[in-house]
Amino acid sequence: EVQLVESGGGLVQAGGSLRLSCRASGFTFDDYAIGWFRQAPGKEREGVSLISSSDGSPYYADSVKGRFTISSDNAKNTVYLQMNSLKPEDTAVYYCTVTETLIRVGGRMPAEAAEYDHWGQGTQVTVSS
Repeated sequence: EVQLVESGGGLVQAGGSLRLSCRASGFTFDDYAIGWFRQAPGKEREGVSLISSSDGSPYYADSVKGRFTISSDNAKNTVYLQMNSLKPEDTAVYYCTVTETLIRVGGRMPAEAAEYDHWGQGTQVTVSS
């Protein structure tokens, strides 16, 4: 059974930082993408940052480029999201997710929720102004 357990969310002031962690277990996919989506109240779930298991190539949403950094520690089966210069609009529930098979269309990293197969329970990130 695939399990994704997030941690590291919380309340922070604008301009502050948080680091999210996602510990993954229960799968041995050969080539997959893993990373983070977020969902704010009344909005659709959006891809924030994802990383390829095969070559470590990252994807970032335009709204977080230059502020967020995704990384992975394969020995610990853990993916991290370092979030700096946080803004109130970053407030959301952040979900860890993994797709069983990484399929790139036109070289694009999959970044739609429907393209991902397994999800964590989510961790709340709240950024106060």
